[in-house]
Amino acid sequence: MTNKATILIIDDEEGIRDSCSQVLNQEGYLVNIADNGKTGWEHFKKSPTDVVLLDLKLPGLNGMEVLEKIKKMSPDSPVIIITGFATIESAVNTMKRGAFDYLAKPFSSQELRVIVKKALDSRKTQETSLTPGLKTARDDNFTMVKGKSKSMAKVLDIVKRVSPTESTVLITGESGTGKELLAAEIHNHSPRKNAPFVVVDCGALVETLFESELFGHVKGSFTGASMTKHGRFEVADGGTIFLDEISNISLNIQAKLLRAIQEREVTRIGSTKPITVDIRILAATHENLADCVRKGKFREDLFYRLSVVPIHIPPLRERKEDIPLLLNHFLLKHSKKSGMKLKIPSPKATKALLEHEWPGNIRELENTVERAMVLCQKDRIELEDLFYHGISLRPSFLQPAEEGYKSLKEIEKEYIKIVLQSQYGNRTKTAKILSIDRKTLLSKIKKYNLS
Repeated sequence: MTNKATILIIDDEEGIRDSCSQVLNQEGYLVNIADNGKTGWEHFKKSPTDVVLLDLKLPGLNGMEVLEKIKKMSPDSPVIIITGFATIESAVNTMKRGAFDYLAKPFSSQELRVIVKKALDSRKTQETSLTPGLKTARDDNFTMVKGKSKSMAKVLDIVKRVSPTESTVLITGESGTGKELLAAEIHNHSPRKNAPFVVVDCGALVETLFESELFGHVKGSFTGASMTKHGRFEVADGGTIFLDEISNISLNIQAKLLRAIQEREVTRIGSTKPITVDIRILAATHENLADCVRKGKFREDLFYRLSVVPIHIPPLRERKEDIPLLLNHFLLKHSKKSGMKLKIPSPKATKALLEHEWPGNIRELENTVERAMVLCQKDRIELEDLFYHGISLRPSFLQPAEEGYKSLKEIEKEYIKIVLQSQYGNRTKTAKILSIDRKTLLSKIKKYNLS
């Protein structure tokens, strides 16, 4: 960051605006000023700004409201709160909402210089710490790929703020959106990062063994209990337990889980001695838990215990501007993993990847990239390398061929092929999508030699 950085001062006190402007101008910065929240916000929206100095008490649109608007529009913009002694507690609260730091009045010229330089250095670090090959994705020490979409910026902003706390987090989103990865990210940026991160897949555990898996059992407590077993809660002691697909557990286990969360203690099957555990709880589901509560499938009290801080990960089809970043990341990752030469998709292949709906979300995209790299026999990934995954330029069969328009027979053949590939050869599902019976589909597959 050069000394030509732009600073925006939003303060209704003329003396503060003038004195700060003089000090910062002497440092070589470009300074803009606003005497109220509305004017300051409008200026921020229209003009490039590197750091904002923001008074909390402003006429009309107050400082807290301006901060929220700025962080929503530009999560990485450092905002320094200017506050009187009486409102220092409020200033500290703003830091939980994304403020970079605060200056308590009266402050010296040196304090102003130091804090502005610190904010600029922080921004410079963010802008230069790029993930290799991803020019617009800032690292922020996250191991997951960061999207540039507004929806993912909002998600990661919440992750940054909630990670250092002990709050219970409920992560929702479709299968394949990266819920477990996000949970691991929260753990890795928490004070518990050096302690265990224990994952419990609630959808994979057998109902009869669920209680034993979670809370453990003592030797001889039931048939087959040949030795004492430590449950997942005990294993996670001191760290974080992640309950994936939490909606799959029965009402009976939900009641016992609620008690464990409330009391932070568990009792092994066959024992009467409670064991205290020090854990942070994260949970995830692809279902709408509020709907599950309304249908009587999930306890309301447990729902509120789990959803202290809810985070929803949007599906990939709703943030397609992130696909190029994710695509580059997975290409680099699997090239390095396999030791193969990096293969870049052709323009047609890239267009197909961008247009695909990605029902399997990020997991489907990564699998597609890995398979295409393995199966590709050329120096770059072509459109035909993606046909294995049902991905193609979907509208292409409607476009005129070089020799003219295609016949209905050609269009039908290509469309059946596309749908069949998208369902990985599952003929029952394909027939359902095409609204024809399976026998008719088999006849057309034979007719067009698609088997």
